[in-house]
Order: sequence, then C-alpha cells, then structure tokens
Amino acid sequence: MSVFRDGLFAGKTVFVTGGSSGINLGIAHAFGALGAKVAINGRKPDKLDAAVKGLREAGVRAEGYAADVRDYAAIDAALGQAVAALGPLDVLVCGAAGNFPAPAVGLSSNGFKAVVDIDLLGTFNACRAAFERLNRPGASVLAISAPQAGVPYALQAHVCAAKAGVDMLVKTLALEWGGAGVRVNSLWPGPIDDTEGMARLAGDVETKRKVEAALPLQRFGTKDEVAQLAVFLASDAARYCTGGVYLVDGGMALVGSALMR
Repeated sequence: MSVFRDGLFAGKTVFVTGGSSGINLGIAHAFGALGAKVAINGRKPDKLDAAVKGLREAGVRAEGYAADVRDYAAIDAALGQAVAALGPLDVLVCGAAGNFPAPAVGLSSNGFKAVVDIDLLGTFNACRAAFERLNRPGASVLAISAPQAGVPYALQAHVCAAKAGVDMLVKTLALEWGGAGVRVNSLWPGPIDDTEGMARLAGDVETKRKVEAALPLQRFGTKDEVAQLAVFLASDAARYCTGGVYLVDGGMALVGSALMR
C-alpha cells in the first residue's frame, strides 16, 4: 500500500528494464498505482505479456517491449517505441539483472561475463539510450543494485563485481548529468521475499531462518517496501538527492556477508 498521494505521477512515463517479474514488476505497479504510464522491458515475451496484463488489470496504462539490455540497438528501439506510445520519458528504472551462486574457482569466464553484461553493461546501455529522452530538469534514473556492491559475499564474485560497477556508474552519471537536471541514484534491496534471487540464495527454510535471525530487523523485506523507496527517489520529495546509494535491506549491510554462507 502506497504512503504517497494519489496521482503523484499522473501524466508521467516510467520505463522499467527487467520489469516482467520480481522487484522490478513491483516497482512498475507502484508507479502505475500513482498514475504513471508504465513501460516494462524483458527478454521473454510470454512473461512480459503476462506482466502487462496484470498491470492493465490493476488499472495501469502499460506497454511491454521485449529486448535484451545487453543489445544497445534493441534497448534503444524499445525506449523509442515506449516514448512514441506513452509520451516523453520521466523515470528510468534499470532493474535487469542476473544472479546464481557459484564459487570463483567453479565459475566459468562466460558465467562471469553474463552477469557483468546484464547488470553493468545493461545498465549503461539503458541509461545511454535514455539520456536524450530524459534530458530535462526533473527526470530521474534509478539503478537496482545490491548489497554485494559494497560488501563481499562468498559465491558472488560475479555479482559483487557487476554491482560495484553499477554503483560507480551511477555516481559518474550523477556528476555528468546533474547540469541537465537529471538525477541518478542507486538502490540496494536486501533479502526480499518472493523473489527469484532469494529463492536461489536462501531457498530452503533453514537458510531463510538463519538469515532472518542475523538481520537487525529479523525478517525479509517485501517487494512493496523496495517500490516505495523507488517512488520516493523519483519524486519531487527527493529532488535534491543524486549520486546516492540507498539501502532497503533490513540492516543486512551492517552484519556483512557471513550470514549468507
């Protein structure tokens, strides 16, 4: 349930990469519930169609565009189609990501590259393709990063490297794009219930209980809690916030990586 006023994003257009499921779809719903026109992007047309259907059933004006964020021409075309259909772009959410647990010595070069390409290159591609469409005061970019950007985690060398790169990219773009009035920020979702990522990293009951017990707030978060922070950062309430990394992790970064071993 949103804590923000109805119609906060009325007339605004939001584009969400990786928006066909999980945290990113939750963010799309949150913006849509506040009046935004929402475009979501994903690689699998069937998942994308189902997500768009769910958004429309919730009363959101929504469109879906299949594209791989690793392919600059494809994501550029998707953004162009979204703007043509929904109007000028106000908010870009870079949420497309890949993750799987693997020890560094068991991780192939291709596996490492795949995560870096989806997370880091994909974020750059979406931002670069969106800039001319966002280039006006009040526009906002949000990158969905992770605690792995700042805290080393065993079995996550590929994700740690990719997300650290995402956060430095965010800070650099905030420096370069601030003069155009475009704000760029990063979010660190921690352990979030009912997501593919946590199903892979803490999918069994025992592991989940161990992680919850170690967290300062002693529970997993919800997709809506991440979405509300995303909405805040894209709103005028955060109009003086740029280049920041914002945690919605239940305190996970405070206790470090040992709890995920």
